[in-house]
Amino acid sequence: MSRGRKKDNGSGRARATVVMRLFIAGQGPNSLQAIANLKAICREYFDHNHSLEIIDTLEDPLRALADGVLITPTLIKVSPKPRMKVVGNLSAKAAVLLALGVKQKLG
Repeated sequence: MSRGRKKDNGSGRARATVVMRLFIAGQGPNSLQAIANLKAICREYFDHNHSLEIIDTLEDPLRALADGVLITPTLIKVSPKPRMKVVGNLSAKAAVLLALGVKQKLG
């Protein structure tokens, strides 16, 4: 098994580890809600098959600019490609899952 990939439960297919960056601004309500929403999504859909970095733009504004982040909270899916961004407190679960490449069953 290659580094950065995990075996899918029962299917025998390798899945890439989802690498994400969440940009927040301090401990404001939207920042805290975005963290809670994303952690819940990660527990439900990614188990241990993800890497999450939380960057506080008040402490590291240049990092946000380097990633093109002008609004917080912003979630960036770094890999696997394509790179995707979601802005807001991540309460729109369907939009977050779509950006992270999770296919949901209808119904």
